[in-house]
Amino acid sequence: MQINPEQLKQLIEASLFVMAKTVSIKQLSESVLVEFNVSRSRIKTALEELQQDYQGRGVELVKVAGGYRFQSIETLSPYLQSLWQEKAPRYSRATLETLAVIAYRQPVTRGDIEFVRGVAVGSHIIKSLSDRHWIKIVGHKEVPGRPALYATTNEFLAYFGLDTIADLPALSDAESLAALFSGVKGSDVNSDDAEDVPETTEESTNE
Repeated sequence: MQINPEQLKQLIEASLFVMAKTVSIKQLSESVLVEFNVSRSRIKTALEELQQDYQGRGVELVKVAGGYRFQSIETLSPYLQSLWQEKAPRYSRATLETLAVIAYRQPVTRGDIEFVRGVAVGSHIIKSLSDRHWIKIVGHKEVPGRPALYATTNEFLAYFGLDTIADLPALSDAESLAALFSGVKGSDVNSDDAEDVPETTEESTNE
């Protein structure tokens, strides 16, 4: 079946709103556009035109985690917080530091993370990040015990507004970790570690 450029844009636009998540060109091609004779280059062109159409509006079309999604512009975020019925989860500094090590050094073992941070990493921290679908096991290191290797996920990229891992901010100074987590809502970070109670003395004294 044929579809003209305007109809293609309309269908892609409606699909992204209905799906309400990051969607790749491949996913569009294999779902709502599967019955149409349209190349991936045409789909990409339509998406780029949609991005232009939404310039200067309260909603924008952004490219993250290898796909596209609609989201409110960042400057409106403080005014939209009251619309969320559930409070965002709070994460301890230890949890965010662990996530940063995984993001920048991946794939890494738990031992690698402990070496970088200089303290033991509680299993609750790994579980918290896994339950959030920000990290996953991608294999096992070929050493005695074959420890699990952890890496970040597409959900991690989508949450922090990154298209690929290469988009992480340069880790060049003490403020780089803050730059990485600049996309985290203020209420997400719990500097008192009230939620993630450390399991080890080392972790406790460090925090």
